[in-house]
Amino acid sequence: MSEPILIAEDLSRFYTVRRGLMRGTATVKALNGVSFSLLPGRTLAVVGESGCGKSTLARQLTLVETPSGGHLKIAGVDVAVADHAALKALRPQVQMVFQNPYASLNPRKTVGATLEEPLKLNTALSQAERRERVAQMIEIVGLRPEHVRRYPHMFSGGQRQRVAIARAMILQPRIVVADEPTSALDVSIQAQILNLFMDLQQQLGTSYVFISHNLAVVEHVADDVMVMYFGSTVEYGDRQTLYSLPLHPYTRALLSATPTIRAEDRRAKIKLQGELPSPLNPPGGCAFHTRCPYAIERCRAETPPLRPVLGRLVACHRAEDVAAEEGVNVPLQGAVA
Repeated sequence: MSEPILIAEDLSRFYTVRRGLMRGTATVKALNGVSFSLLPGRTLAVVGESGCGKSTLARQLTLVETPSGGHLKIAGVDVAVADHAALKALRPQVQMVFQNPYASLNPRKTVGATLEEPLKLNTALSQAERRERVAQMIEIVGLRPEHVRRYPHMFSGGQRQRVAIARAMILQPRIVVADEPTSALDVSIQAQILNLFMDLQQQLGTSYVFISHNLAVVEHVADDVMVMYFGSTVEYGDRQTLYSLPLHPYTRALLSATPTIRAEDRRAKIKLQGELPSPLNPPGGCAFHTRCPYAIERCRAETPPLRPVLGRLVACHRAEDVAAEEGVNVPLQGAVA
C-alpha cells in the first residue's frame, strides 16, 4: 500500500484578536487539532458551513501560513521543522485552485504569460520548452491554442477556471488544494469542471484536497470525506460509509439539506436551531451542543473525542444512539470511547 503524501496530526491555527478598547485580546481557534491523511491519487473532501475552518486549513496545506501547533508532513517533510530551502523545494508540489476565477487571474497578463510564470520561477526550462509545456496544458484543460494570447476578461467564468486549473497543474504538483472551485460558476458549467478535475487526476495521479459546502458535488468527486465544525473534525471516513449512514448529528443535518432528484435519495429534513457560536466565546463541552437535537448534559460538560464507530471516526457521545435509530447495532469494540 502507498504511503500517504500528506499527513496532518493535531493541526492547529490560532489567531490573537483585539476585543476592543480596554478589553484586551482573545484567541480564536480557527483550526483546533485536525488530523487526517491523503494517499497519492485520491481525493479528500473537506465539508462544513462557512466559518468552520475550511479555508484556514487550505492556507496551512499550501504553506501560506505556519500552523500554531501539531504536525504537517508533505511528501515526508515536516513543515514545522523544515528549513527555508526545504520549504522552497516543497511549495511547487502543492498548488491551489481558488474559488473565484474572476479574481484569481492577473487581468494585465495574457493566459500564456500567466501559465509561463510558474515555469520561469520553478524550472530551468528554456523559453521554447516553456511555451511547449503551456501549449500542452492548454490542450489538456480543453482550451484552444489561440487562447494563450488572450486576456482573462475575454473568457467566460468556466474558461477562466480552466485557465486557473492549468496554472495549478502546469508544475505537475503532487497535491492540489481546490477551495470551492465550482461555487462561482453556473450549474451547467460545474459538472464540466468537476469532470476535468477527475480526468486530470487520472492522467497525472494528483492528490486533491477538495474544499466545499456542497455535498452533492462532494459525492461526485471524493474518495474520503472530513466534516468540520467550529474548527474541529466531527466525522471522517470514506465517502460511501458517511453518505450511507452519517452518525454525527451535524453530518446528518448537512446531508438532509442536500437537494436530490430521486425520491428514494431524499432524507428527512433536519432543521438546526440557532447560529454558530462566537469564536471569541466558544461553548464548553461539544461545540455543537447548542444546536444539536441529541444533546444531553454530558455533551455540555465533556468534549467528545474523535473515535472509531462503524468504520469511520466520529466525535459524538451519542453516535451509537444515532446508529440505533437507523436500526444498526454497534459492536462493543466500536463503542469504546
